[in-house]
Amino acid sequence: MVSAKPVSNETKIKRQSLLRKVFGQCYIWIFLILMYVPILVLIASSFTDTDVIGQWGDFNLNLYGRLFQDEEIGIALANTIVLALVSGLVSTLLGTLGAIGTFYSKKHWRTFCETTTQIPVVNAEIVIALSLTVLFVFAGNYLFQGTNIFSFWTLLVGHVILSVPFVYLSVKPKLQQMDPALYEAALDLGCTQRQALLKATLPEILPGIASGFLLAITLSLDDFIVTAFTRGAGLFSGEKTIETLSTLVQAKIKKGPIPPTMRPLTTFIFLFVLAIVLGVTIYRNVQSRKAKHRRGR
Repeated sequence: MVSAKPVSNETKIKRQSLLRKVFGQCYIWIFLILMYVPILVLIASSFTDTDVIGQWGDFNLNLYGRLFQDEEIGIALANTIVLALVSGLVSTLLGTLGAIGTFYSKKHWRTFCETTTQIPVVNAEIVIALSLTVLFVFAGNYLFQGTNIFSFWTLLVGHVILSVPFVYLSVKPKLQQMDPALYEAALDLGCTQRQALLKATLPEILPGIASGFLLAITLSLDDFIVTAFTRGAGLFSGEKTIETLSTLVQAKIKKGPIPPTMRPLTTFIFLFVLAIVLGVTIYRNVQSRKAKHRRGR
């Protein structure tokens, strides 16, 4: 009777490696399917004007025509874009200045600032929304003699408070990666502190600033809780309460199914974001190749 040959350690390692690769590939594909199939179904449903997603009628572009004629969605979209851009710019400015100031501060002050900045990131968004509501009600009652101060500005404050910590965390690693002697060298060469900051520090941390700006815009576009608690009248809504896309969808869901015109709007948003991601990826690849080519000379 012939006994089976023992499996060598090398064979076991190869099998384990193969199993890990198969498991990893399966996990990635399952994750991608769960994440993107609903989006693709929604995009496909935008080319038919049936009221229920999943029911297919004739292929047409009727929903796209109705989208451009829907004034309510147009106002909500305009409010969302303006709010995202303004809050993104303000958050980027405050977050960048805060990161630079904290980086060049003393150690105990830097530790305190970094700790307090991380609290809003891990804190529940509902806590931020409720605390802001209490603050604005208190200010309206005791500082503005019972005036309702909820408006675009309170909404802007809420989005800025939500986004600033994420901008700070995007800029901070770039400051840590930067050569600390660069700023001092600029001062030694005759630059003022302002000139050294603009010409030596900012170019080095510009990728972090750009990432923080895009992240702030994304947070503003996606936000519902802070928006629902801090909004008031203003912007393109006039004397009515400001509606953004998130609050509009929530209000529509309360009354019934999501309006069919939301499907082509979702398609446009997805394609726009996809174009930005592809553009940034291509730009980074081109810059990386140029850097390698310069180093190879």
